[in-house]
Amino acid sequence: MSQAAKHPPQPVAGAPRPAEYSWPAGRPFLTAQWRHLVMLNFEIDPALAAPFVPLGTEIDLHDGAAFASVVAFRFLQTRVLGLPIPGHVDFDEVNLRLYVRRRGPEGWRRGVVFVRELVPRRAIAWVARTVYNENYAYAAMSHCIASRADEWAPPATLEYWWTWSRRESRVLMQPAAIAHELQPGSLDQFIAEHYWGYCRQRDGGTKEYQVAHPPWRVAPAEQFEFQANVAELYGSQFEAPLSRPPVSAFWADGSAVRVYPGQRI
Repeated sequence: MSQAAKHPPQPVAGAPRPAEYSWPAGRPFLTAQWRHLVMLNFEIDPALAAPFVPLGTEIDLHDGAAFASVVAFRFLQTRVLGLPIPGHVDFDEVNLRLYVRRRGPEGWRRGVVFVRELVPRRAIAWVARTVYNENYAYAAMSHCIASRADEWAPPATLEYWWTWSRRESRVLMQPAAIAHELQPGSLDQFIAEHYWGYCRQRDGGTKEYQVAHPPWRVAPAEQFEFQANVAELYGSQFEAPLSRPPVSAFWADGSAVRVYPGQRI
């Protein structure tokens, strides 16, 4: 699939985000930097998402539509309970995620559910499956990011590729040269600003965990490609919707991230 993005928002001059950000209270389970996120966002039939929705949550819609996102990014400076794990600090991740929500004491908690998450570190995949029952799996992965001269500008190109069932897959993007803040109420804001994770447990219950980070700057994709054996990676039910052009495609700069211990709901 190779497409030009159709809905570029009006950009403003690129600049570093303000330093002020209030982190939630409590000790995080994991801290890291998530950087250079490539996000391809596909409209799907809500019935397709329904089997993946954990108990106690419901499908989260934007303007009445349900979405799935292919997300590739750099996972950097990783610490678990404040400690780096040698050989597991910097790596890539590619995932397919869906959007759900749950009403908390403060209002709606908007979160994500992962269909599959790929990382090139077997120990990380094992810990994620064991601690959260997340659908992590190992895959050989690599990336190539070509920067522009302006340090605040998005990269000229980004490419993530991985091997699954002896077949190579990849995501490639050429973002616009100027980044902007997320537009309130936009689809891109809906995609980027889900700050909770939900995962079904082996006994049928649900675990909820908070994911905190400052708002990201984004740039629409001018060109992109997505090549993958979707049926083998995610299931044959996703083959048709992920073969159509995404309704939005963008790069996000990313930021420091804190993931807090999960709680059963």
